[in-house]
Amino acid sequence: MSNSAQTSASSRIQMLLDENSFVEVGAYVTARSTDFNMTGKETPADGVVTGYGTIEGRLVYVYSQDASVMGGSMGEMHAKKISNIYAMAMKMGAPVIGLADCAGLRLQEATDALHGFGELYYNQTIASGVIPQISAVFGTCGGGMAVSSAIADFTFMEEKKARLFVNAPNAIDDNYVGKCDTASAAFQSESAGTVDFVGSEAEIAEQIRILVSILPENNRDDLSYANCDDDLNRICEGLEHCVEDTGIALATISDNNFFMEVKKDYDPSMITAFIRLNGNTIGCVANRCAVYGEDGEKAAEYAPVLNSKGCRKAAEFVDFCDAFNIPILTLVNVTGYKADKCSEKTMAKSAAKLTYSFANASVPKVTVIIGQAYGTAYLTMASKAIGTDIVYAWPTAAIGMMDATAAAKIMYADEIKESDHAVSLISEKAAEYRDLQSSAQAAARRGYVDDIIKAEETRQRVIAAFEMLFTKRENRPSKKHGTV
Repeated sequence: MSNSAQTSASSRIQMLLDENSFVEVGAYVTARSTDFNMTGKETPADGVVTGYGTIEGRLVYVYSQDASVMGGSMGEMHAKKISNIYAMAMKMGAPVIGLADCAGLRLQEATDALHGFGELYYNQTIASGVIPQISAVFGTCGGGMAVSSAIADFTFMEEKKARLFVNAPNAIDDNYVGKCDTASAAFQSESAGTVDFVGSEAEIAEQIRILVSILPENNRDDLSYANCDDDLNRICEGLEHCVEDTGIALATISDNNFFMEVKKDYDPSMITAFIRLNGNTIGCVANRCAVYGEDGEKAAEYAPVLNSKGCRKAAEFVDFCDAFNIPILTLVNVTGYKADKCSEKTMAKSAAKLTYSFANASVPKVTVIIGQAYGTAYLTMASKAIGTDIVYAWPTAAIGMMDATAAAKIMYADEIKESDHAVSLISEKAAEYRDLQSSAQAAARRGYVDDIIKAEETRQRVIAAFEMLFTKRENRPSKKHGTV
């Protein structure tokens, strides 16, 4: 029988897992430190409930920190319990879900606690890319625990009470909570990009259950497939009107309109999301120029360019999909890179990282060019040149160095200057350039686009492409890892 009381820690586990599926491991573990009168202190389960259970019948390992025991602080045995869960999860090839409510290191145990934290980091690192790791912050997640949550593949955060920080807001020079609450869910999701999902405790539990149901259990065994009762040949009428809001486009082509966006509050101009096609989980990356509400009104608008935040967000997502053998679908509508002084500091490295991630990914990759695809930004967005398997384009797509009109003005600057009919001359030369160099047809003639498809046929054609690519294998040079 467990000696851990019915606390918020255990109730969160019960809310998350299938009913009556949780089995506690290490219930009788307590702190063993005797320094600073620790002998007389009660530390039930040493402040963390650990064990295993199921979500929709699938095995998961879980730990939930108990803030009622020394503030949920991490001591030696607390850390060992979590590391033990990781060891079991690695043997079984099952996800680990951490429910964080931890004030940080236990001061009374000092170096023992530090060593335990280090062992946890090591176990998380070894598990990265082997089993999915999910972290949910329900209370305090401070100091070293914030690092642990950031190592996880996906981080959830309760929207009102949760706090995530390495340094508390008041400890930062020239800052305080009233000025900028760097520990809040809003800051960590919108500005820092550390948090993937924000919501109430019940909403987080539901979202984690959905996420676990669509992810592979590990990097070798895939139980994420689902029966598809949606028509594989379904025509998506009006899809050509979704060039701006690609979130709507992805939801439209997905089985039963399933759409789960990741890091939606962090640079909304770049979408990273999961959909289902023929019952299979597909990772999606897409440029977004606008967001439309349920009423059809435009709620936000963005330039069709790549920025540093969006590139890093997409690169991390692509790396995750590649690690767990999740195929990648990319929708492209991009004209270049964001041009300002601030972006220029990090733009080259961020674009390089995204380019590398797409090129390095060996999973099936399908790209659909739905709007503009100009310059090296087009290359970065999963072009044929960097290893994408199948590239489709809608008939209205424009693919090339730059806009045809801008190109004509540069190429024929002298003729335009001397002409009495400059406007018509620009129009004529732009049309000629568009036909020869920047249309979907021109790209297809050169083999850079595999087929030009009608917008409404996108679901049908993309499903067929991924089915063809199901057994894809690639031989890559032997190396430990890249260095980008």
